[in-house]
Amino acid sequence: MGSFDIIDILILAAAALAKIGVILTLTLGMVPILTWLERRGAGFIQDRLGPNRTSIFGIALFGLIQPLADAVKLIFKEDIQPRNADKFLFNFAPMLIIFGVIATFSVIPFGPDITIELAGRDPITIPLQLADINAGVVFVLAFSSFATYAILLGGWASNNKYSILGALRSSAQMISYEITMGLSLIGLFMMFGTVSINEIVQGQGQFLWGIVWQPIGFILFLVSAMIESNRVPFDMPEADSEIVAGYHTEYSSMKFAMYFMGEYAAMVVLSALIVTLFLGGWQLPFVDITQFIENQYICALIGFSVFFGKVFFFLWFFVWTRWTFPRFRFDQIMRLGWKVLFPLGLLNLLVTALFVLYFWDKVETFFKNFSIFAG
Repeated sequence: MGSFDIIDILILAAAALAKIGVILTLTLGMVPILTWLERRGAGFIQDRLGPNRTSIFGIALFGLIQPLADAVKLIFKEDIQPRNADKFLFNFAPMLIIFGVIATFSVIPFGPDITIELAGRDPITIPLQLADINAGVVFVLAFSSFATYAILLGGWASNNKYSILGALRSSAQMISYEITMGLSLIGLFMMFGTVSINEIVQGQGQFLWGIVWQPIGFILFLVSAMIESNRVPFDMPEADSEIVAGYHTEYSSMKFAMYFMGEYAAMVVLSALIVTLFLGGWQLPFVDITQFIENQYICALIGFSVFFGKVFFFLWFFVWTRWTFPRFRFDQIMRLGWKVLFPLGLLNLLVTALFVLYFWDKVETFFKNFSIFAG
């Protein structure tokens, strides 16, 4: 193997490690910040202060030390396992939810490509995306359901009636809303003609964002994502007032923390998916930053900042929704899924198919000719 190949491999390996670091930071590293944001946001909405007393050497930092105190508590807390639980599945289920979240984020682009040019060598293009898979959206839908498997296995392995009820509720929600989520994306596939996430992002930069072409699809996906995250007002698998925390009733210490981290990491991934598929990903509206800014590194930094800003907006939306609406009953959630969202998804699919068949070519030609949204 020549030196050229070795240098290329080293550059690509370093880039891959850097991207893995970004993904881990955006998923697991954001969890402490999100717990702080959740509590402070709840305090703001409910007209109270929220955590602001926990401090180190008398420095409270607006309550930012509280997540650190919680982490230390969970690390040193006793790990209790039920006597009649399935030990292997009981220990394996919490790890499964973390794996699914990280795998899902690996196909989401969070900035424009970077080209590295070395003297005497061919340029190397590094996408700000860990894995560019042709069927990226299919990959996302497959791995996003890992959280449901983790809940189902954890609830069943606990050998607890409340836990198995929570697991069954989670399965019912998955079956009900995964269908709606898939229908909301099929219309997007029709319009952009691809299931590649990267190509969908690029397509939104040329014309308009997905939310403009698929407003109903955006609403369906947003509601389905909120329900898939198992958060209030859709937290049926762990409803404290009914089934005593449900699937994680028997979990403690770091196993409980992994479920806890999985919920917040899922918020980040679902927010990133909404931004990527319906809000142009890392792109600014009506502006192609790759043409206005010559320095590609500044361009990548701006793209990442834009992407993270959009994601943060939806993270706050998740928090705001949780502390605004009361919990729905289980029958209301099932009725919403099968009698409202599912028929609406079919109707949206029919309208989108007719639009693409008769009008999409003309609309696409119009925007290309006038170069409004193309670079």
